[in-house]
Amino acid sequence: MRPSTSRLVLPRGVRRPSRRDVLALGGLGLGAGLLAACGGPSVASGEDSDDGEAGGTDWSGVEPAEELVFWSNHPGNTKELEEEYIAAFTEETGIDVRLVTAGANYDEVAQRFQAAAGTSDIPDLVIASDVWWFRYMVNGQIIPVDDLFAHLEVDTDDYVETLYSDYVYEDQHFAAPYARSTPLFYYNKDLWSQAGLPDRGPQTWEELQDWAGALREVVPGDGAPLGNGIGPSWSAWWFSNIIWAHGGAMSEEWEITLDTPEALAAGNFVRDMYNGPDAFAGFGSDTNQDFAGGLYASLIASTGSLTGLLDAADFELGTAYLPDGPAAGPNVPTGGTGVAISADREPEQQLAAGMFLKFLTDTENTALFSQTTGYMPVRTSAIEGETMGALYEETPQFRTSVDQLQEKTRVQDYVRVFTPGGDQIITDGLEQIVLNGADAEDVFPNVTNELQRAYEENVEPYL
Repeated sequence: MRPSTSRLVLPRGVRRPSRRDVLALGGLGLGAGLLAACGGPSVASGEDSDDGEAGGTDWSGVEPAEELVFWSNHPGNTKELEEEYIAAFTEETGIDVRLVTAGANYDEVAQRFQAAAGTSDIPDLVIASDVWWFRYMVNGQIIPVDDLFAHLEVDTDDYVETLYSDYVYEDQHFAAPYARSTPLFYYNKDLWSQAGLPDRGPQTWEELQDWAGALREVVPGDGAPLGNGIGPSWSAWWFSNIIWAHGGAMSEEWEITLDTPEALAAGNFVRDMYNGPDAFAGFGSDTNQDFAGGLYASLIASTGSLTGLLDAADFELGTAYLPDGPAAGPNVPTGGTGVAISADREPEQQLAAGMFLKFLTDTENTALFSQTTGYMPVRTSAIEGETMGALYEETPQFRTSVDQLQEKTRVQDYVRVFTPGGDQIITDGLEQIVLNGADAEDVFPNVTNELQRAYEENVEPYL
């Protein structure tokens, strides 16, 4: 049985769970049951309250707090840059911001934020990745930013539409885009030339398969034409491109669709990428480093890796859109993280947090962030501004990622980003296909059952 595809309405007031609630639901991975296996916390609901409810605060009568706490994992190794932002913001406003390294990655920050629910150890702002913000929202841990941003005169129309829309549920935005990215196709121009290939990326996956023979002749014996890693928050992300390019999807809203011919064909395409006589993809513990060292002729990696790859590679680096497949249309997923404002704070702190979030994502700062890291500029004014224009001229690889963002991206499938543990469940299935050469027909039914159970137990009751 599949979940209904009828439009679901989220309650406007959602009780924030206590620490006991989170532990009882297995949100810390300490309890038995589904979520311990899925590696993600549940959602919780209960009595309605006004916390986090849109329109619940008259911001005109609020004075901003003098101190803030910002939890980050410093995407793209940006701790020093974030500290520079904070110093400039404090100089401008007099508001101090304490930057806390809350984890090494998005998942660690999320687990800590879930664990802090109902305690005094809660930040004013927190990293909210593509696979975590929805859980924060349903738990009542973050507020919609629309009214606050309107009060602060934030030009939300200037945010890149697909990036800001990623945080919408029931016509409200629950975060602002910050370190946003897409997967990108990178290639070693030196090896491309040695293989006699045109200086461009493959237009389709089929074309890359056709080129694989020539590329095998120029990579080391333990290398491959393509490097593409596996693991949580990565496998299901790049698989989005392949399944969409084959005309399928992981879900249509809440309806899981891994049983369609298109989805099964995409799964078996992944199987053949890594297994069999015509395999052309490989992976390792650090696929980016292996590509920079010449082990792979090409690479699928985040746009956030662009600056690091430019620094690490001793060859001319090419960039291209992700390949197309048999089906036409946008087939590149957005990803990365936004920043959200905690519900369990006083209006004074929320107002100050909104001020910092406005500053952090303004035109100049998002351009600097993109220039430093390779992440997407989250404002259209930054994309065509002087800072990025000079960067495109000096380093045209950056232009590729921005053009792909505007031309090829689509919002991710619900089942991956909204279902607690959904990303991990899909990753586990893909690893069976990649590592064991399993057929999608044998793997996807089990993945579907697990996703269905995760939805029924941890989402459906609270919508």
